[in-house]
Amino acid sequence: MATIITMPRLSDTMTEGTVATWLKKVGDKVSEGDILAEIETDKATMEFESFNEGVLLYIGIPAGETAAVDSLLAIIGTEGEDISALLAEKPTDAVPAKEEIKATEETATATASLPKGVVVITMPRLSDTMTEGTVATWLRKVGDKVAEGDILAEIETDKATMEFESFNEGTLLFIGIEEGNTAAVDSLLAIIGPAGTDISGIAENYKSGGTPQVALAATKEKEVASTEKVTESIVQESSTDGQRILASPLAKKIASDKGIQLSQVKGSGENGRIVKSDVENFTPAATVTPSASEGQTPAKAETVAVAKPFVPAEEVFTEEIKNSQMRKIIAKRLAESLFTAPHYNLVIEVAMDEAMKSRAIINSVPDTKVSFNDMVIKACAMALKKHPKINSQWREDSILINYHVNIGVAVAVEDGLVVPVLKFTDAMTLSQIGGNVRDLAGRAKNKKLLPTEMEGSTFTVSNLGMFGITEFNSIINQPNSAILSVGAIVEKPVVKDGQIVVGNTMMLSLACDHRTIDGATGAQFLQTLKQFIENPVTMLA
Repeated sequence: MATIITMPRLSDTMTEGTVATWLKKVGDKVSEGDILAEIETDKATMEFESFNEGVLLYIGIPAGETAAVDSLLAIIGTEGEDISALLAEKPTDAVPAKEEIKATEETATATASLPKGVVVITMPRLSDTMTEGTVATWLRKVGDKVAEGDILAEIETDKATMEFESFNEGTLLFIGIEEGNTAAVDSLLAIIGPAGTDISGIAENYKSGGTPQVALAATKEKEVASTEKVTESIVQESSTDGQRILASPLAKKIASDKGIQLSQVKGSGENGRIVKSDVENFTPAATVTPSASEGQTPAKAETVAVAKPFVPAEEVFTEEIKNSQMRKIIAKRLAESLFTAPHYNLVIEVAMDEAMKSRAIINSVPDTKVSFNDMVIKACAMALKKHPKINSQWREDSILINYHVNIGVAVAVEDGLVVPVLKFTDAMTLSQIGGNVRDLAGRAKNKKLLPTEMEGSTFTVSNLGMFGITEFNSIINQPNSAILSVGAIVEKPVVKDGQIVVGNTMMLSLACDHRTIDGATGAQFLQTLKQFIENPVTMLA
């Protein structure tokens, strides 16, 4: 049965999109995960992938044309399927499926019955692959006034934690997804309207693709109060003068996990409210216990440490940590990669003496800082231009060779791993690569990367050398065909010109998808890569 695909909402402010280019044409086979088109939003040009498989039967928006979000973009179905009835009934917009009609009618009925000025806000789709989101923290509470442009909440997607701003003004009347909870895109997130408006029944009657929480605001307030009461018993929330300390629930949780007393933290939020960043950046001040020579006996000295209960050595504890959206997506994608792509690994040892000398000379130039990882990335970019089959993607009916080089750089963050992408790496100098990697890695760790900065890689580099790991194998970052694992530089005896001397070497491991890369092709790439790294001057020629 034919599936209707509409213009997606690829950014939180997107109301219409322009099809920059179609990567499939009518009649082409489409697999789940294939890139259908490049769509230009109000913020960037993004790849739009298919969540369905079949044959592309119809294109509703030609390349270069602009259409509103939810306009008919394409129809995918079985080869030869008759879709004339769909197009005849609705020439400009495809007829939705019966379930969609029913959902639309229910939503329309609910919208029509809303009190004047009341707006229902749903979980936004903040990235092209987002299917559900987690509310990391609310920056407004029920009863707060909200202006257009105010940040309502921080929402964790499958790629990053992003600020979600309000496009409406009024009073926050209801919160449908509490902090730490996860819900599907389009689930009921909040209700905004005039202060004092009766919204009884709106949450229960609201229909969406997700499973919104349906408790009314009054019930929610009781739940929040109950939660805060429990939190107060765990985390100190009163200062020495008895005044209540204002802190967000997420800040309280982090403080509890880290054993930080909130009375010692200075808040940067409204009215001195302590927020997540205040706790994360908190550095405890040195505390001095008065000594006996200062007129106080040890028995009467102030104790700042909290006594810990005795735990028998044989007693075993476990801890259950809720999976973040990032952790879930990492698990899903790596499992898919490992079990769909036949991996094999090629390992080569590289002499690093000349690279070490060259780096020292380069870094002697004022305002220049280049790492060994930057040199590896530059060498990869140049080697990929000579061996484009490594820079490829597997498709069911073809192999896509990329003649542009976009290298993804694996960065470890608190919740797992992200891969920011250096677009057109082959055109960058060593210093440009270094500057861009530092910028992207820094923002990755602060969860400030845009989704578009983590898309479009054609090859990936993962480096654990800084942790002393000498050799390891990585799982391919789909849809790439290969990933390079970089180990630590090790000083050891080596044979040079028939003599045993002290040298510095580094192990490189290339994981390849055997569907696209044969062993000899991977080996030739590593040989070229080795030549560039061992003779850095060739990268500057």
